[in-house]
Amino acid sequence: MERIAVIGSGKIGTAIIKSLKRAFPEQEIIATSRKEETMRKAKELGVYTTLDNDYAVSKSEIVILSVKPQHLPEVVRQVNRERWSGRKVISVLAGVRTETLSKLLPNSIVFRAMPNVNAEIGKSTTAIAESKHGEKQVVERIFKTLGTVYWIPEELLDVWTALIGSGPAFVAEILDAMALGAVACGMQREQAYDAILDMVQGTVENLRVHERHPIMLRDLVATPSGTTIRGLMTMEEEGIKAGIIKTILSANERSSKIGRDIESTLLRDET
Repeated sequence: MERIAVIGSGKIGTAIIKSLKRAFPEQEIIATSRKEETMRKAKELGVYTTLDNDYAVSKSEIVILSVKPQHLPEVVRQVNRERWSGRKVISVLAGVRTETLSKLLPNSIVFRAMPNVNAEIGKSTTAIAESKHGEKQVVERIFKTLGTVYWIPEELLDVWTALIGSGPAFVAEILDAMALGAVACGMQREQAYDAILDMVQGTVENLRVHERHPIMLRDLVATPSGTTIRGLMTMEEEGIKAGIIKTILSANERSSKIGRDIESTLLRDET
């Protein structure tokens, strides 16, 4: 594979580097960061590191943008505009559209993807925006090292960011609430937490193996006048399902707003 520059070696950037080196040990990678400590950790993964984004782009054929969205204007200012020409640029920035990136990175081949933190263990669920470019196989090859890959219309990437990109945090919050409920009933937190993880893993496998809709499994467990239906009544009274739906809606709206704000800032800088 061609040399890859990872611009921004934070959590996702580091996960991408680890996955690529695990799958392709000889892969040449240049990693950049704003912090010396982050660069030191990246160097330990066997890649070349630099603080100079312009240099990293100039020496690579594939550029993965994994900085925080608010740091994109700084990257754009740091890199000579001519450097982007002919480069395959893959953005994992929340909310920033390929149309915006194409304006800012002239003559580059732009892709947009959204992995999640489970890339740390090779279990990311990554979406890549559908594209007419002929380099799709290279992009898919990169992200398959992180886990599963889905090609979706770009207009759904904000939803994906809310559901799958932010999803691990939402699931973790729900699991923590369940563990605290068990503690309130007298169980040790560590035991409750371990049991919850086993239960969730089994539930997911059950749904996959039997190809069940979640409602079918719910009704299978909820027997007349039992503990489950009483718990479901409480969830309904507390608005848990509506709250989760609103959580996805608000995260989706935030992703979309980030993109609009970044585009406004960048286009203003261009004038």
